[in-house]
Amino acid sequence: MLPRSPKAVIFDMDGLLLDSEILYRKSVISAGEHWGLVVGASVYEGMLGQPWVGISRLLKDHYGEDFDAEAFRMTWLEHFDQLMALELNLKAGVLALLDVLDVHGIPRAICTSSNHQQVQHHLADFDILPRFHQIIAQGDYARGKPAPDPYLTAAQKLGIAPQDCMALEDSHNGIRSAASAGMMAVMVPDLLPPTDEIRAMATLVIDDLHQCCAFFGA
Repeated sequence: MLPRSPKAVIFDMDGLLLDSEILYRKSVISAGEHWGLVVGASVYEGMLGQPWVGISRLLKDHYGEDFDAEAFRMTWLEHFDQLMALELNLKAGVLALLDVLDVHGIPRAICTSSNHQQVQHHLADFDILPRFHQIIAQGDYARGKPAPDPYLTAAQKLGIAPQDCMALEDSHNGIRSAASAGMMAVMVPDLLPPTDEIRAMATLVIDDLHQCCAFFGA
């Protein structure tokens, strides 16, 4: 169980609210094929939970300083948008947890490495954006995950002390960010299982968002 009852809940987006990380993986692999590149697990897994500046650096480290990361990104996003239109779904337990938070009047936010336009686009069809009190996205903080800045910004905007916030994350960098902000960092693994390092940082590791409902007596 949690060490204390959360006064706010902060959600990551990709891989936590949305079953989108698998689509990012499919699309970056297919974009690599389009470019004649092999995008292996070491490359893709390093991208998880990172803002674009970190992903761009990773690509250049892997494929060379002359690699045109911006052009590759355009191909990648074209492939991703095609998959999103056909295959995007909410993760299990999202609606049930939001219902419980409504009943208990718990404030909540989205805290993501994506930009605001992407948040609006990706979540528009699910009609859940009005159920969040704050959206913290790229441009709202100085340093992205794994730095604590995104989660500290979320706590500040919600008006809740970081230690009283529960952060829900699927990625290693997300857990690093939330834990370093002093939050109750709960991992809901998606594509990557927790390592020993991440288990030591996380307050809990759970199977899906349905399990979070029990934290509020549901």
